[in-house]
Order: sequence, then C-alpha cells, then structure tokens
Amino acid sequence: MALDFSKEVDKVARLARLHLSEAEKKVMAEQLGAILETMRRLQEVDASGVEPTAHVVELPVPFREDLVQKSLPPVRALQNAPQREGSYFRVPRFTGAENNGC
Repeated sequence: MALDFSKEVDKVARLARLHLSEAEKKVMAEQLGAILETMRRLQEVDASGVEPTAHVVELPVPFREDLVQKSLPPVRALQNAPQREGSYFRVPRFTGAENNGC
C-alpha cells in the first residue's frame, strides 16, 4: 500500500519557500515515498557484525605539520576589497529581517 506524502511535500515546500505545481508535488510525493520505502527495507538488514566505515578503502590522512607563519598585512589583504572600513572588510548588513514577508 503506497502512502500519500503530499502533506509532507507541501510543508517542506512552504518551509523552503518553493512554489511547486500540482504535478511537481505529485512527483515529489512519489519520490519521497520511494526513498522512505528504501530506508525501511535497509532497516531490515542485519548489520550487527559489520564494522562502521566512512570509506570502503583505506585512505591516507592528509595531515601536515602546523607551522606558524606571518600573515598578510592588512593593507595587502584589503587591496582588492570593494569596500573597507579602517582595516576591516565592509560588507552589507544582513539581519534576516528583510525576508520576513515570505
């Protein structure tokens, strides 16, 4: 029995501020159902004797020695900055208040 995930798709679309057509919502609901069904089937697999891995092959860890070095002087670091204020980069203010209408 296929479950209907249209309410979940509507909620996620609203939270992500996505405007989906009815056809897109139907496709997304079907895809979400397929993903969740795959996860349900994976939960049935007995993996109790399997060690957790991040990679299927051993990879060398690319560590290097931590060396203290001189950094760029502020004048050089800021030479291509479109706007600066003293010895800092000046960037537009972003508080999130601009997007409250959505």
